[in-house]
Amino acid sequence: MSIEKIVLTPEPLSKDAFAPFGDVIAVDNGNAPIMINEGTTERFHKLATVELNGKQKFDGAQQAQSIISIFRAQPRSLPMPITMMERHPLGSQAFLPSDNDPYLVLVCLGEDAPNPETLKLFVAKGEGVNYSANTWHHPLLALDKVSNFWIVDRAGQGNNLEEQNFSSELKIEIPSDLVAACIEGMK
Repeated sequence: MSIEKIVLTPEPLSKDAFAPFGDVIAVDNGNAPIMINEGTTERFHKLATVELNGKQKFDGAQQAQSIISIFRAQPRSLPMPITMMERHPLGSQAFLPSDNDPYLVLVCLGEDAPNPETLKLFVAKGEGVNYSANTWHHPLLALDKVSNFWIVDRAGQGNNLEEQNFSSELKIEIPSDLVAACIEGMK
């Protein structure tokens, strides 16, 4: 049995690079603000869309609602092995950090299961992300300290969580030196 190894190289989070997986939520993503409240507030309108029905339909009334939660993420230690991914087939899921500390966003493509050959690792610093319904992503990857995130997602009828483990013959790693270099390059 041979073990294949994938070393993930992070890149700064950008609207274009993240587009296949969802939306980047940030004031500097190309949307011009609308002035409101007698010219005292800039509104950065419709930075992401909350999806409630995903790719599936139910018989009868759809009983889904948008919810807002706070996730308190424990810091991850690098280097870090990646063994699984998850997705939410019935709705989008937005992560909005409560500070400007860097965190990691790991996503990939795949119809029925995550395709490890399409893994993309991003470093976000202040921006939020909105995973489109059915997007494979890793659970929250905070760095350096306990971090709070505002979460906007779906609650209601239907199973909105699928988890898939990668084969034990595949070793996927997030190396600390490449993440540190990416963060340094973003300064």
